[in-house]
Amino acid sequence: MSSSIALKNLSWATPDGQHLFTDLNLSFGPGRTGLIGNNGTGKSTLLKLIDGSLSPSGGSISRVGRVAMMRQLAQIDDSQTLADIFGMRDALACLDRIERGSPTDDDLDKADWSLTARYHDTLAQVALTAMDPDRPFTELSGGEKTRALLAALLFSAPDVILLDEPTNNLDEDGRAAIADIVTGWRGPAIIVSHDRSLLERMDHIVELTSLGAQSYGGNWSDYCARKAIDLQATEHRRDVAEQTVRDIDRRAQARQEQKQKRDAAGKRKRARGDQPKILLDGMKERAQRTSSANARLADRQRRVAAQQATDARAQIETLQPLSMSLNSSGLANGKTIVDVRELTGGHPGTGPIIQDLSLTLTGPERVAITGANGAGKSTLLHLLSGRVPPISGSARINGHAVILDQHMDLLDPALSIRDNFRRLNPDADENACRSALARFQFRADAALQAVGSLSGGEMLRAGLAAVLGGPRPPQLLMLDEPTNHLDLRSIEALEAALTAYDGALLVISHDETFLQKIGIERRIHLEGDR
Repeated sequence: MSSSIALKNLSWATPDGQHLFTDLNLSFGPGRTGLIGNNGTGKSTLLKLIDGSLSPSGGSISRVGRVAMMRQLAQIDDSQTLADIFGMRDALACLDRIERGSPTDDDLDKADWSLTARYHDTLAQVALTAMDPDRPFTELSGGEKTRALLAALLFSAPDVILLDEPTNNLDEDGRAAIADIVTGWRGPAIIVSHDRSLLERMDHIVELTSLGAQSYGGNWSDYCARKAIDLQATEHRRDVAEQTVRDIDRRAQARQEQKQKRDAAGKRKRARGDQPKILLDGMKERAQRTSSANARLADRQRRVAAQQATDARAQIETLQPLSMSLNSSGLANGKTIVDVRELTGGHPGTGPIIQDLSLTLTGPERVAITGANGAGKSTLLHLLSGRVPPISGSARINGHAVILDQHMDLLDPALSIRDNFRRLNPDADENACRSALARFQFRADAALQAVGSLSGGEMLRAGLAAVLGGPRPPQLLMLDEPTNHLDLRSIEALEAALTAYDGALLVISHDETFLQKIGIERRIHLEGDR
């Protein structure tokens, strides 16, 4: 029997009673399923329910085959070694006792003679070089840790794999290794990801929303095509509903004008006195009843059509690609905005990681800084921004520049989004502030949230709103891995903002789809100290 997962009437609620799922019905057979949705819709929670590490509030989960989920970095104790991560400490100890000539009574029966070879083969699958199993996990870089956790998952030989954002913090080689493994997997695989290149390799897409889950056959491109069709259909429903409201209003206006004419004619008849009063009163009462019934019917029809139009507009806002307009940065085409000459530097205590680097950015160029993890990409931005002083050479920025990293250090977490905007844009009045924040999806009370309470995606949007939404955006914007930990909707908002921005961009990102969307024109590839 082939491996599978089936969810029947699945429900789950947080300890404080907030329901994430109610009566969720889904099935996963052989093939790769990409699980997408806004942050907070419960994607990671759903994986934990399938994995069995959480219990549902209601419904059931049927599992055929052994299910294993890739562990998260937060779950790893600092004292663990690679042998612990791979779950082979006892098996290695058994082999060691045999090699030393002091096996226990059952060591020879338990010995796994292929263990070491399988361990190194699995490391190679995720593009990791040979590593001693006793090596502390904490010594690995961020990307190496992620790949090692994936290797440990594969080493356990599961039938169903669950991956939660497996390409986060990985460089180009690491992402390629993950993609190759996912592509070659033949059993069921459920993968939470915002990496659109990885989602292109899916067989199915499941979108999780506050209303439930919707399944789509095919990969990311197929999903987008279906969404475009849904958008077109929803726009048609909106147009029909809005036309219905206009028709009802026009008929109501016509009936009102006709009633006024009838009332005037009735008054003239009463004034002439040529018809009995009882007859005129009866005619007036019947006309009033008919008019009242027609008005009630029209009012009901109008309310229904208006609600349909409102619902369609809300759905369009969800389906429609984001776009926005921003004020000009004022950066001239011929101006040299970045001038770096024979720059050498690195963070204190680490030695120089950037050596003899020279480069210029002229006008509103869009440049990506690429290279493996540890090659010095973030260090270069810190040298340019002045956060780290150079050892030698020079780095000059000729204009207003802002660096946005994943921590959004320019925002005060104790202040609201609105107050941060006003602090960073003192020349903007309240109307300009509210208008700018609305463009970045912070409307009404949403703008009053404290920055410290925001999710990663919301915090990035708040930073972008404060930097790009003001009267004069900076002439140079430097971004360090801006799409990490963002959901797809937040990535689209980021792409819309950067597309509308007319200043220069210097971007660190391993997200190739993102780089293409924002119109990167050239790349600077770093290879560590070069």
